[in-house]
Amino acid sequence: MEEEKSPAPLLHLPTKLPDHRNLSDRPSQPPAGGWKAAIFVIFVEVAEQFAFIGLSSNLIMYFTTVFHEPTATAAKMVNNWSGVSAVFPILGAFVADSLLGRFKTIIFSSLIYCLGMVLLTLSATVIGAPHRKPVFFFALYILSVGEGGHRPCVQTFAADQFDEETPEQRKRKSSFFNWWYVGLVVGSTLAVFLVIYVQDNIGWGLSFGILAGVLAAALLLFLCGVKVYRRHIPVGSPMTRIAQVVVAAARKWRVDNTRREWRVCYEEDSHAKNEDEGQHKPMTLDRRSQFGILDKATLIDDEDKARKKRDPWRLSTVTEVEEVKMLGRLIPVWFSCLMFAVVQAQIHTFFTKQGSTMLRSIGPHFQIPPASLQGVVGLTILLTVLFYDRVFVPSARKFTGHHSGITVLQRIGIGLFISILNMVASALVEAKRVAVAAEHGLIDTPKVTVPMTIWWLIPQYMLCGVSDAFAVVGLQELFYDQMPESMRSIGSAAYISVIGIGNFLSTAVISAVQAASRHKWLVDNLNRSKLQYFYWVLAGLSGLNLCCYIWVANGYVYKRVGGKDGEDHGKNSNKGGYGDDII
Repeated sequence: MEEEKSPAPLLHLPTKLPDHRNLSDRPSQPPAGGWKAAIFVIFVEVAEQFAFIGLSSNLIMYFTTVFHEPTATAAKMVNNWSGVSAVFPILGAFVADSLLGRFKTIIFSSLIYCLGMVLLTLSATVIGAPHRKPVFFFALYILSVGEGGHRPCVQTFAADQFDEETPEQRKRKSSFFNWWYVGLVVGSTLAVFLVIYVQDNIGWGLSFGILAGVLAAALLLFLCGVKVYRRHIPVGSPMTRIAQVVVAAARKWRVDNTRREWRVCYEEDSHAKNEDEGQHKPMTLDRRSQFGILDKATLIDDEDKARKKRDPWRLSTVTEVEEVKMLGRLIPVWFSCLMFAVVQAQIHTFFTKQGSTMLRSIGPHFQIPPASLQGVVGLTILLTVLFYDRVFVPSARKFTGHHSGITVLQRIGIGLFISILNMVASALVEAKRVAVAAEHGLIDTPKVTVPMTIWWLIPQYMLCGVSDAFAVVGLQELFYDQMPESMRSIGSAAYISVIGIGNFLSTAVISAVQAASRHKWLVDNLNRSKLQYFYWVLAGLSGLNLCCYIWVANGYVYKRVGGKDGEDHGKNSNKGGYGDDII
């Protein structure tokens, strides 16, 4: 594939554009940033993850034991709440990028988060039984609002502490995403071992109180780093800038862009000024041929020539157009990762219910809480990320020349493939569990423990962890690096919303399977259910989804900054997406 060349400009207008690209509010002596600042944010996210996983991982048991909901209904409740919590970040990211900025959004959302956890604690301790359920759900969805502001901003704010102007900084940022996920895993693993033990053996109220205290301490810790943070100011509504490009292209769709006298590379000429003021240098994107219809927004016609000042609804810069193209390229990737999220949703629902029917004894007096097996996922992620960052990447870098060893799209694709293996393993283990139950005459006695150890579930939990380490970290990096600078909170929210919509889809798949099987596959008595068939359905759907993903990734074109690909392909530097690097 030949390297794309931008058309030579015949007209250059050094008109200064509205200052929506000047993202930094740093003074001439900028704060430290780097790892010194990022470490504060990582510890805050560890605490937030501790609280979220401590609540969500065992929520299905709370619904079935305290509220006495049927298993399938409880699974839908968990999926719906998880979905809302993962979709709200889109709104939170919009507020951060348009109005408040990431720093203030994190503070306000953390306060809301603490309020929700305090209400949750009160609902489990002092609220009377008649009002307990409505107060609990009210508090639960207050937590969703806090989660919506917190999740998209914290990761983006931490990544903002690293510059992208040198290869060394880009390597540090790529490594940051691995260590960021290690922090998430540490928080979630501590939660499933400690909090869930308290829930199952001491009380739900105490566990919720512990989570509220951890969130309050996290907010105080975040404020301790205020003097070393690098902060970016809000840049106005991203929807307006997107609309301006689309409208400008639509108004000039009749203009013949093959006529050289109409061609223009319209860019702002204020980079040197920004550097003199010690401000963040705006990223200048090179033109890519994909979605070429939008390039018409950069063409200057007679009406533009007659204007003294540029009308952004008629004329856009190449960078503005390329930013809209970047969004367009990410949308198919987003859709092709939804089935992965459906598979991962089973960790907090049916995996936990499976474990509750099996032998969980360690010694004569201790039983493992079934949800605590989710700690295996965290430990597997931790080991996988460490191996990936310290062994795999340096080794792969020698062969590919790529600074991350492999591209982020390849990394995501590997995670999607492993999620298929996860469902296959889950189906085989569940078939074995049901066979053991039948062998001992326990099909119609679901409250009797099946004489099969819970350790049989470890392979599926480990596969969950490995697929997470590849796919989720890859999605985090892709939706940060390949988003416009001014919309990176929205990019973070977009990757989180993959998990959210995946939870809603999981609910839809459960409902569809119940309807198709006439409520025979997924019933409260797991020994009589056909849960293994449900897992095979997910494996088949995931296989089809992987085919779609490979097709989408094969045509993906990375951004190019100043003549260099934003996703540096090393030896394959002229090639585009996933497929070009492996075929």
